[in-house]
Amino acid sequence: MSKDKLKAVMPKDWRSICPITNTLDLLGDKWTLIIIRDLFLGKHTYSEFQGSPEGIPTNILAARLKRLLENDLIEKEAYQERPVRYAYSLTDKGKTLAPVVKEIVKWGLT
Repeated sequence: MSKDKLKAVMPKDWRSICPITNTLDLLGDKWTLIIIRDLFLGKHTYSEFQGSPEGIPTNILAARLKRLLENDLIEKEAYQERPVRYAYSLTDKGKTLAPVVKEIVKWGLT
């Protein structure tokens, strides 16, 4: 695909025409992949994410959840009113990361 055609179909907020660069901008840090891993493993709440052995700092957890929400990889639903608490889950778009995560796991076990 030509550079001009790529520019025409890519989201306007991407900083590069390279899909690898833009994917890494969203998913390329350790914490984001750990959150996604945890969602695939059945964790759904802020406290469950905090309970992961990697010890994600609360400010980073909040920022990564916000970024994943903004990019339609996860969604949240209130499960408690006072105080409001949310359960997070992968969207259909987020679920498409399953084969990528599986390959990372396979590679990490080699």
